[in-house]
Amino acid sequence: MKVYIEDLRFTCIVGILDFERITLQDVIINLELEYTYKTKFINYAEVAELIKFTMQEQKFELLEEALLYLFTLLKEHYKNITTLFIKIKKPSILTDCVVSVSDFKDYSFKA
Repeated sequence: MKVYIEDLRFTCIVGILDFERITLQDVIINLELEYTYKTKFINYAEVAELIKFTMQEQKFELLEEALLYLFTLLKEHYKNITTLFIKIKKPSILTDCVVSVSDFKDYSFKA
């Protein structure tokens, strides 16, 4: 099964510049997760709320730091995730573009 969360939008403190540490910024999260479904499903509303709550509470300095944290958090909460893609955007930080970071993890590979 795949779960998609697209354009999850909220505000939070994120960034290293002085004004970013005190001013809420728009953040957009896109996520795709694949998991093994047998009898236990992954509730997408719960995932979205967990991401939003974490981003707002942690007040990350770097998007990269937030990305790595979310990978660990989601895999700990949902052990049946086999692949996970996350993209974090800051649409308002620059006037002429949208900046973002993303990464993909494949947990199905066993070494």
